[in-house]
Amino acid sequence: MLHGARGGTAGAGAVEVARLGGLWRITRPWHPGLRPFLRSYVGYWDAVTSPYEARLVPTGCATLVISLAEPFSQVRRLGVPDGSSGSIGSLVVGLEDRPAICVHPGGQEAIRVEFTPLGAYRLFGMPMSELTNLAVEIRDVLGLEAGTLVERLASTRDWAARFDLLDAALLARIGRGPEPAPEVGHAWRLLSGSAGTVPIARIAAEVGWSQGYLIRRFTQQIGLTPKASARVLRFRHAVAMLSRGAASLTEISTACGFYDQAHLNREFRAIAGTTPGQMVVSRRVEGALALSASANSSKTGPTAGR
Repeated sequence: MLHGARGGTAGAGAVEVARLGGLWRITRPWHPGLRPFLRSYVGYWDAVTSPYEARLVPTGCATLVISLAEPFSQVRRLGVPDGSSGSIGSLVVGLEDRPAICVHPGGQEAIRVEFTPLGAYRLFGMPMSELTNLAVEIRDVLGLEAGTLVERLASTRDWAARFDLLDAALLARIGRGPEPAPEVGHAWRLLSGSAGTVPIARIAAEVGWSQGYLIRRFTQQIGLTPKASARVLRFRHAVAMLSRGAASLTEISTACGFYDQAHLNREFRAIAGTTPGQMVVSRRVEGALALSASANSSKTGPTAGR
């Protein structure tokens, strides 16, 4: 059982605390009402306080980061003019099809939640296309009440109570959020279920829309076009196969729908700013590939990924 200002009473209920490299991670089973909309839900804080720089890699999800201590120095989107956020604390990140660099001074404590694209559409209540490849201050998306929620979470030292507060806020917003179009939901299931390999024309025919109309509605509610979403999904499939280490790059290229290994390498450069080989040996800060020496030595875990 872990007590103290950082951990609260983590042995109570279903909250679990584990150390992963330089981070303490706090989890518990997801609320049933949120489960359909989530892909990840974790609290964490620095076990070792040191600055780090990390690369954000597209995941096919939208992300909410509740900062409970020091803010990020910046989140800088690669390949986007004026793509730096400057100093930013709690934030929302829409779907991405290119990498970003986040810089933190150390002393981080946060809750990080990943949502399915349509779960995020319901939560944020706005066109997801307005958040694509952006890191936006939480108040600018969820309103002034989000700032009050962050303050309450920061002042609550018990992690079970923190999760209770956040669950209640998320459930309330999702409950009154917009319903995605059934056709967009079906299109996303077809695309994600095939890891980005189903042709867009086939998806349009199956949902009964023209390709142009599908692209407009899909982009509004998902955040990326069907084509860009397919690229990210193929990339994620390749990352998963790389992580398992059971296939060659040629086999991965074929299985994930790339023309050849050169095509695979180009897509990794464009989407992640790295190569498949570098991805395999990278270490992970919570949700990001570590770049700086301090991050690699003290804040990372064994899994490559976003």
